[in-house]
Amino acid sequence: MKRIGQMIVVCVLSLSLMTGCWNRRELDELGILSGVAIDRAGKDYQVAAQVIIPDQVNSRTGGGKAPVTLYKAKGATLFEAFRNLTTTSPRKIYTAHIQTLVLSEEVAHEGVAKVLDLLVRNQETRMNYVVMVAKQVPAEQIMNVLTPLEKVPADSLFNSLETSSNIWSPVSKITVDMLMDQLTTEGIHPVLPGVTTTGNAPASQAATKEEIDVPVKLVLSELAVFKGDKLAGWLSPSEARGYNYITDKVKSSVGHLKCPDGKLLAIEIIRTKTKLKCMLVNGEPVIEVLVETDSNIGEETCNLDISSPVTIKELEQNAEIRANTLMKKSVDTMQQKYKIDIFGFGNLIYKTHPKLWKTLEKDWDEHFSKLQVIYKTKMHIRNTGMTSNSLTRIMKE
Repeated sequence: MKRIGQMIVVCVLSLSLMTGCWNRRELDELGILSGVAIDRAGKDYQVAAQVIIPDQVNSRTGGGKAPVTLYKAKGATLFEAFRNLTTTSPRKIYTAHIQTLVLSEEVAHEGVAKVLDLLVRNQETRMNYVVMVAKQVPAEQIMNVLTPLEKVPADSLFNSLETSSNIWSPVSKITVDMLMDQLTTEGIHPVLPGVTTTGNAPASQAATKEEIDVPVKLVLSELAVFKGDKLAGWLSPSEARGYNYITDKVKSSVGHLKCPDGKLLAIEIIRTKTKLKCMLVNGEPVIEVLVETDSNIGEETCNLDISSPVTIKELEQNAEIRANTLMKKSVDTMQQKYKIDIFGFGNLIYKTHPKLWKTLEKDWDEHFSKLQVIYKTKMHIRNTGMTSNSLTRIMKE
């Protein structure tokens, strides 16, 4: 019996070693998907899949050919549209390396949940690709634009969003897992970055990388705001900046202050930390937004003595007022125009005062529109640069 038991263990272990390659696929059988654009075409969905051409991406000389190709298909459902891609693509499309998903405004208005439901069911697809909304242009057009610095348009979008979200505060990077988290979290509505194009030439004419000034460019535009999973509207860049301050998404940025002589002083924000607090005043929730930032003076053309501690203190106070104004503008827009809580104030109440939240949850959007929000910013100017005065002032002296 002992010998039989040993043989069974050996057989089981051997079988486990034989199951590793049952779904193996050769690279020359696959089309590597880099980006997807989803539009409406009448009653149907249209899916545009951006697939990498390996020979062109790896080529050092280029040869004038685009490094990607765009396969398009339609279907009454998204699943049918994706499956219909097999009628135009000679290879099975492999989704594990997708970088960017772009939705048209029409699709976003209808709801992003059905799109996500299809994509997250695919076990090959990773959850770290970014999701964007094409503003005032078809989503397909975004996937058609080539840029000189990046061979693959979807990679260009991903990298632009990555860079801008790190150094320019109006831009937010939202991945599909972050979007799903926002959709399923109590007391918060989602946002997505917007993208559009500039230029008059057809997008396909931007495919050459030999031009100094390409005719069509991609531009990260405003911030799309959602009610549930449906697009409700847009925040301007300044309103988006206020949103990012409140939600602690500002990593680094640049702003400016107006000097008494009407000229501008540029400030580089190098660190920001935001804390949200919920207080109860007469039984009603009050949100306090506490922002602390470190910054440097990046450019100074004013007639100011920035070596003076008094001057620095005045600049810090003006910067604090500026930041508070940006945050208030963003909240006012969401309270008065949309009545949608994208900041997570409701989620904060849910976490800190769960019993109160149960009484507010059902009509939270209405309660949010009347919510009192207090803004407190503390700005520290840490560095004035290599010189304490502007070159203009030194020349006058």
